[in-house]
Amino acid sequence: MNASLMALRSAGVEGVMVDAWWGLVEKDGPFKYNWEGYAELVQMVQKHGLKLQVVMSFHQCGGNVGDSCSIPLPPWVLEEMSKNHDLVYTDKSGRRNPEYISLGCDSLPLLSGRTPIQVYSDYMRSFRNRFKDYLGEVITEIQVGLGPCGELRYPAYPESNGTWKFPGIGEFQCYDKYMRASLEASAEAIGKADWGRGGPHDSGQYNQYPEETRFFQRDGTWNTEYGQFFLEWYSGKLLEHGDKILAAAEGIYRGTGAKLSGKVAGIHWHYRTRSHAAELTSGYYNTRHHDGISAASEDGYKDC
Repeated sequence: MNASLMALRSAGVEGVMVDAWWGLVEKDGPFKYNWEGYAELVQMVQKHGLKLQVVMSFHQCGGNVGDSCSIPLPPWVLEEMSKNHDLVYTDKSGRRNPEYISLGCDSLPLLSGRTPIQVYSDYMRSFRNRFKDYLGEVITEIQVGLGPCGELRYPAYPESNGTWKFPGIGEFQCYDKYMRASLEASAEAIGKADWGRGGPHDSGQYNQYPEETRFFQRDGTWNTEYGQFFLEWYSGKLLEHGDKILAAAEGIYRGTGAKLSGKVAGIHWHYRTRSHAAELTSGYYNTRHHDGISAASEDGYKDC
C-alpha cells in the first residue's frame, strides 16, 4: 500500500478515495465501531502528502457493476432482516433485495431500537470523532451513501442472480409493507384509495422494453393522472430519504472543513423515449415532460 501511494504521488495524483463500509466497521454489534484499519490508511495517505475522499457506505458490496468483493451489511442488521423481511426493498413478485435498507422504514426504530437514519447518523458521528484531527486537511471530502451502490436511487436494476440485464427497464421497488402503507396513505389523502393498493399493474418486468408495456409506452399510463400521482409519490419518497441523511450529515460535519457530497446514478438507457422508463423505476421522475434529474442532483450534493 505504501509503495502504491508513493507511486500515485510521484505521478502527480492529488488524492484517493476509499469506502468506509458499514458492514466492516460496525459488524460486531450496535455502536461497536472499529476504525483501526481506516486509521492506518489515513496516516499513510497523510505521510505521502495525498488527500482522501471517504465514502460513508451503508450498502452491500457485491452483485453490481465493478464489485470484486463481497461485504454484506452488518450481521446484526442481517439478523433483523431475517426476522422482518420488510426491512428491505421488494418488487411486485416478492423478491427481496438485501443490499440496502428500505427507505420506507427510515423513521421507524426497527434496528435494535434505532431508526435507520439514527444508525447512519451515529456512524457518521463516530467517524467524525475518530478522525477529527484529519478532517478538512487530509480528509477533504465525505461522500454520503444514499442507496444501492451509494447512489440516491431504488435498486430497480439488480444484476445479482441474473434478475436484470442491460438494457431492461427495471421494476418499481415499493412492495415492502412500509412503502405500501405510505402509498396507501398518500392515495387516501387525495380521495383515490384505489390508487394505493400497490404499484402500477402494467409496468412490465425487469428485462422488457418500454414499448412492450402499457405503463411506459409512448402515451402510456405514466402520462395519466394516476401515473403522475404514483411517480410523484415514488420519487418524492426518494428525495425525502436523501434530504434526511444529508441534513444529518451536514449537521455532523459542519465546521470540519470537509466538503460533503452525494451521488446520483447515470441511467442513460431508454433516455430517448418519452417515458425514460429506467429512470422512473429507479426513482427519478424524469420524462419528456418532467425534469426530475435537477431535483435529484440538488438533493445529492451539498457543502459543509
